[in-house]
Amino acid sequence: MAATRFTQIAFATVAAASLSACGINSVPAAEEEAKARWADVESSYQRRADLIPNLVATAKGAAASETTILTNVTNARAAATSINITTDDLSNPAEFEKFQNAQNQLTQALGQLRTVVENYPQLQSQARFADLMVQLEGTENRINVSRTRYNEAVQAYNTTIRTFPDAIGAKLIHGAKPMVPFKAAAGSEVAPTVNFDMNAPAPAASGK
Repeated sequence: MAATRFTQIAFATVAAASLSACGINSVPAAEEEAKARWADVESSYQRRADLIPNLVATAKGAAASETTILTNVTNARAAATSINITTDDLSNPAEFEKFQNAQNQLTQALGQLRTVVENYPQLQSQARFADLMVQLEGTENRINVSRTRYNEAVQAYNTTIRTFPDAIGAKLIHGAKPMVPFKAAAGSEVAPTVNFDMNAPAPAASGK
């Protein structure tokens, strides 16, 4: 009887170790880590979206003639916030690309606004506008950091589900699919710089 009991325990131990080695635990753990990092990305993008209405409203007072730029920012924000993807969509390249493209277009529109602001020293001198722009810079820094951490988690997850023996459990038990990482846009590795030095000489007027 003792030998039989020992055999049962040994078999159970080996079976548990085998299942663990086949990704029973490692695959879900890697997946949850990637999803947690994705939540950070969403939070950072939402923070940026929340800043934009006040930013545009403040800019209108001193740069009312720049209606095209301000409208572009507003429309780009609306487009970006209209695309909501679930964690299931993180394995859908087409849906993920739509989300990234919309956010990239908003980034470009904000870049155009920054360029235009240089022609309006009276706007730059407003404490409220300067504060909003500094908040925007900090938020976009957080976006870059959260995207990087998400990509790192996705790489770890994708490696796990493709590497033996975890790949066995990933396919047969979890039905795991690769997640989509962010693709770097041109210039995205450089965070925007906002400098509102109230003592700096005002830039020349644009002639508008």
